[in-house]
Amino acid sequence: MDLVYKNEKPLLRIAVVFSAVIWLALFVGTFGILLLYLLLGYVFFLFAHSAFISHLKGSGVRISQDQYPDLYERLVRCSEKVGVTELPEAYLLRTDFFNALATKFLGRHFVVLFTDVIDALEDQPGAVDFYIGHELGHIHRKHLSWRAFVMPGSLLPVVGPALRRAEEYTCDRYGVACCQSSEDIKSAIAAIAAGDTRWKTINVDAYLSQIQATSGFWMSFNELTGDYPWLTKRMATALALAQGREVKHPRRSLGAWVLSMFVPRVGGGAGGAASLLVTVAIIGVLAALAIPAYQQYVERARYSAAYSMAQEVQARVTSYATENQAWPVTMQELGYPELILENDVQNYSIDVYDDGMIGVEMGVDDSGESKYIVLEPAVDEGEISWTCYGQNVNEKHLPASCR
Repeated sequence: MDLVYKNEKPLLRIAVVFSAVIWLALFVGTFGILLLYLLLGYVFFLFAHSAFISHLKGSGVRISQDQYPDLYERLVRCSEKVGVTELPEAYLLRTDFFNALATKFLGRHFVVLFTDVIDALEDQPGAVDFYIGHELGHIHRKHLSWRAFVMPGSLLPVVGPALRRAEEYTCDRYGVACCQSSEDIKSAIAAIAAGDTRWKTINVDAYLSQIQATSGFWMSFNELTGDYPWLTKRMATALALAQGREVKHPRRSLGAWVLSMFVPRVGGGAGGAASLLVTVAIIGVLAALAIPAYQQYVERARYSAAYSMAQEVQARVTSYATENQAWPVTMQELGYPELILENDVQNYSIDVYDDGMIGVEMGVDDSGESKYIVLEPAVDEGEISWTCYGQNVNEKHLPASCR
């Protein structure tokens, strides 16, 4: 039996390559300062994680040959089956969670079984093997060791959540390898789904039929952006593996695939909702920055277009004044058909005033005063020179030669 789920390795390669590029870019971009931050982050994590490990060792019950030998025997047997050569420390812990977990602290692996699981499966002890095998899968596949390095890749839309789901499917395969029968698999997963007592009366066939509902948009989207496959799919996949047959799940919604490509992974069981909220927040922040910047860009482009047209008028004024030894009074004297040159698309108008001055009206400011780009001529020994400046305008909008 191949214990690694088919999608885990290719997804891991993508995450590793992407993460390596990101870490290298950060290291080069920060001139190595990143290493200091990573060291500080590791120290912070070490102290935070030590609280749980200390609680585990100080309050949990260590499983050994002398303490719960039946569970210890299962741990040893499962480790041998899946190839875990160094037996992890195992503890029984009273919590409000119905599951199990694997963790790592200072190079030492730990498997934690929660008492609710053990109590619920008292009449089906073989089902505990599934939990043990699942957590051994995380250890054997080095999921805990790789997680920090592939963190950048795990944030990728679609790829990040898919890698986490693939890891869960892989660990379920380890759980199947440790179980003695399909009934143990059913019981283990049914207990997660229905609770510590109701699992005994669950209708497995009816439960598995719920898989058909996972093809809808919302079900597909929240699975594609979440870290865990739906339990119905996990049960069907695990049972099919134990029985030596292939399983085919309903196709996910195409719309959900498209939307999930824009939603980064943030992790957790409610990954879809949380990721979408993060995405919306990111879009909001970007919009708050981008919209004003875009508006500034549009306004500068409008002023630039108006200034370019005013320069054409400037050239005609210069030519007219040189030929006639007088300033033009109207735009028509410069060859334009109308008294005022107007651009309705970009909302500006150009006119000539006393002494050859050109005014480009750009609208009104907040106080109702007209805003102008002004091109003012000066004559020195028969030569005409021009000065450009703004009146009642934001200088950031003016072309560089007018500031």
